[in-house]
Amino acid sequence: MHRIVAKGGLWALMLRPTADARLRQQAIRYRIRVMRNTLLDPYEDLPRAVVVTANDYPAGATYPLHAHRRGQFAFAARGTISVNTPEGRWLVPPQQACWVPAGVAHEMTMRGPVTMLNAFVSAAEAGVAQLPGHCCVHAVSPLLRQLLEVAVDLPALYAEDGRDGKLMHLLVAEMATMPPLSLHAPLPEDPRLARACRQLFDAPSIACGLDDMATDAGMSRRTFTRLFRAQTGVSFAEWRQQVCLLAAIERLAEGQAVTRVALELGYASPSTFSAAFRRVLGESPSRYSETR
Repeated sequence: MHRIVAKGGLWALMLRPTADARLRQQAIRYRIRVMRNTLLDPYEDLPRAVVVTANDYPAGATYPLHAHRRGQFAFAARGTISVNTPEGRWLVPPQQACWVPAGVAHEMTMRGPVTMLNAFVSAAEAGVAQLPGHCCVHAVSPLLRQLLEVAVDLPALYAEDGRDGKLMHLLVAEMATMPPLSLHAPLPEDPRLARACRQLFDAPSIACGLDDMATDAGMSRRTFTRLFRAQTGVSFAEWRQQVCLLAAIERLAEGQAVTRVALELGYASPSTFSAAFRRVLGESPSRYSETR
């Protein structure tokens, strides 16, 4: 597994010829280059409300648990991204995105080769746009995708009162209108429940029973059931199905066959798995794989 660590380095000056002297001085101060193929560092302190970057990652690459002072809108232009926080797990399929508010600790793992476009938004700008205060996966419109692809090649210190600044403003406004997707498995607050749930994250199986989970958590069946619903908002059966669905999407993204995925996740047959998959995502696993 590749572990991604932000490193310092030499940053080339790549401003447009029309940039004024003040922007040039800021670029020298911040050692800034155009945003494509960059890590966020040192852009946290960039004097712009929105910063857009792009990076390519190999399969299995992971960012260990970290947080940003800006909100992060991570768009999976290619590949699938798994996002973990202390509150749960989110799965970002190709051509979708995940919003992570400023200050939220999170870990990202790439399921297959990934091209990720990130819009890092200041807390003040996110507040004005009324972006969510919690993590969520979003659909991405064709317009938003095009805005991200254009924004990633703008100068780092774009003119805020010109066309580039207006484009960035439109980008954030479009982000705020994107509908959420149900690709999330929450973690309960109780440490005993959370520990048992993380074990199922690591080895997902639709065959895992409620009594087994209660035993792992050191609780009676009744106590487990009551606390689980109170802290996650869903029943254990619904949560288990969601965990298996997220695991299935990850494995399909890695190129695994539908039959293998179904059997490894504990389904009685590929047809049973396909029916459950279709009920949630509206299409069969094979069709889902073909279109991504």
